[in-house]
Amino acid sequence: MAFRARGDSKVALQASRGAGAGSARQAALVDIPGWPAQLPPLVNAEPLPGGLVCTVLGGTLADGRQVVVKRCPYPAEVEADGLAALAAAGAPVPGVLAATGDLLVLERVDGTPDWAGLGRTVALLHRVTGPRFGWHRDNSGGRITQHNGWHDDWPTFFVENRVRVHLADPAVPDPLRRRLERACAGALPALLPARPPASLTHGDLWTGNVVGGRWLVDPAVAYVDRELELAFMDRADLPAEFHDAYREEWPPDPGYPQRRPALQLHKLLVNVRHFGERYVRPIETVLDGYGW
Repeated sequence: MAFRARGDSKVALQASRGAGAGSARQAALVDIPGWPAQLPPLVNAEPLPGGLVCTVLGGTLADGRQVVVKRCPYPAEVEADGLAALAAAGAPVPGVLAATGDLLVLERVDGTPDWAGLGRTVALLHRVTGPRFGWHRDNSGGRITQHNGWHDDWPTFFVENRVRVHLADPAVPDPLRRRLERACAGALPALLPARPPASLTHGDLWTGNVVGGRWLVDPAVAYVDRELELAFMDRADLPAEFHDAYREEWPPDPGYPQRRPALQLHKLLVNVRHFGERYVRPIETVLDGYGW
């Protein structure tokens, strides 16, 4: 049987089951092309819901461990790298059991939701800082590449890697592209602080990337001004206890509300590239609000 990803992904996990030659009670094995040799075989796999670009299975290894198996349209090691960075900073993430080619195998996690605890943890994650803005590699922003080239100042990083990088996409209408280019040429970078702390961020933090109200998954990590993550979290459907706990641990700077709409341009442009014109008007509203 074949499991296929949602959306436009053509990647599939081909799973064929066959009984073992031993006892009739032996669990059927699932044949996954490219399965990591260091792991026991997979048994009792089934597709999991969600996921925009990856094919996802839940299953059990022959040794009894519960796992999630992802077939990615990018090297699995890219996602494993982000999870390792979050784990090293003390964030709750599933353990990576293998990352081979385009196949990522994670421990399956769950538990009692702790949104307040997660909010405090994300605030502490943002206290982990790097020397510059960026990351040592590009990573995934859904179906598109998230560009993370290093910059010494925050306005240049944001303009080049989080706004201008989207403008060549044909999904961005020409009049909107011209308005954004004008903003990038002066008013947008002038709005942003030059060198705030370069915080380690998850990069795509919304409820769809939280498991069980306590575990972070599907990162797109980079060192950026934490206000970029705050701006996205404020648009996401995260519960009030998460936001309250974050702000108790590390309140936003007084100028953040003025900068928030501009910082939301990045994810709005990502949405235009993924989902089309219904996200054009929200971007125009941001530009109108600043008089750009």
